[in-house]
Amino acid sequence: MALKIWMNDGLVAEQDAKISVFDHGLLYGDGVFEGIRVYNSKVFELDAHLKRLYESAKVIRLDIGMTPKQLAEATKETVKANNIIDGYIRLIVTRGVGSLGISPFNCEKPGIIIIADSIQLYPQELYDTGMKVISACTIRNHPLAIPPQVKSLNYLNNILAKMEALDAGVPEAIMFNHEGFVAEATGDNVFIVKNGVVCSPPIQAGSLEGVTRGVVFRLAAQEKMQICEKNLTRFDLYVADELFLTGTAAEVIGVVEIDGRKISDGKPGPVTQLLRKKFFEYAHGRSK
Repeated sequence: MALKIWMNDGLVAEQDAKISVFDHGLLYGDGVFEGIRVYNSKVFELDAHLKRLYESAKVIRLDIGMTPKQLAEATKETVKANNIIDGYIRLIVTRGVGSLGISPFNCEKPGIIIIADSIQLYPQELYDTGMKVISACTIRNHPLAIPPQVKSLNYLNNILAKMEALDAGVPEAIMFNHEGFVAEATGDNVFIVKNGVVCSPPIQAGSLEGVTRGVVFRLAAQEKMQICEKNLTRFDLYVADELFLTGTAAEVIGVVEIDGRKISDGKPGPVTQLLRKKFFEYAHGRSK
């Protein structure tokens, strides 16, 4: 069945969902986006995602042209129109149609696109046995170039690191910042467990302030786990008791090997497994 796509002011048929070749989102990657999950027909953590979207837009001086309440209703309407029970939303705001010049001030109106569809997850085997990753040679963009908290349409930095991972025969790569500290994976946040402490790099290290990351921190606190944010090095990853990633698509997934070095006993650890279980219960409305 053809999808219904929200384009600017309302829903259109999938085949009619088109943008201009002069849209600055296409020409220059000028825009912001959010990836959001749907569980049991309910949009997951919508307020948190919209808050991040509007903050990202503010930083790049992009006026979305809709209130958060209006955009929330448009998102829910798109989910309902496509009968999405468990799926994924891609919410995109572009700078809009302008000239071939780089100036954003030639763009009169932003473009808003909402896609609600199914999602391709990692295979269940990876959740059961854990994934292998590598350290990427491509580093995260310098924070003075673009703040890491901005979820922009320009993902070349992450794409190049993803290519490194796929070339190495693994699904993910860990990216470092210009100082050599762990930033994030190509599409997920990074966590380690060491001596019972659940730790993730601070946002200032160059990682996106992940919505799933925030949920996992809250769930860990509810389980009376000790949590922290601190700079991590490659050494910290190599000697971690557990290593796992969090993200909208990945949810919570264990890492069992990095750069050919086995993490602990080479299996997803007990903290990882517990947090994945608690996340599943929370996402599906089975816990607070």
